[in-house]
Amino acid sequence: MQLSITGHHIDITDSLRDYVTEKMDKVNRHFDHVGNTHVILTVEKKRHTAEATVHVSGGGEIFATAEEDAMYAAIDALVEKLDRQVKKHKEKLTDHHRNEKIIAE
Repeated sequence: MQLSITGHHIDITDSLRDYVTEKMDKVNRHFDHVGNTHVILTVEKKRHTAEATVHVSGGGEIFATAEEDAMYAAIDALVEKLDRQVKKHKEKLTDHHRNEKIIAE
């Protein structure tokens, strides 16, 4: 998984970069076919926003955004949203009817 992190009105420190990388590994554990991921962290007054676009196999793209009072809380909320969406995408790719046989009468 390729991860790029961009900051708007915030400096991306090493600890912030490590935290995002560690949290995004959770998404990668649930679905192996994650391509590149772009995370944007924004601060405007007291509003901390984290948004991410994840490219998945099959040409799909998953987007999520989270807004909190603290940046680390926004990152946590973002990862939870992405994780739910990735699990849902993985379920759509699974063929649940592969073992069913067509019975001709």
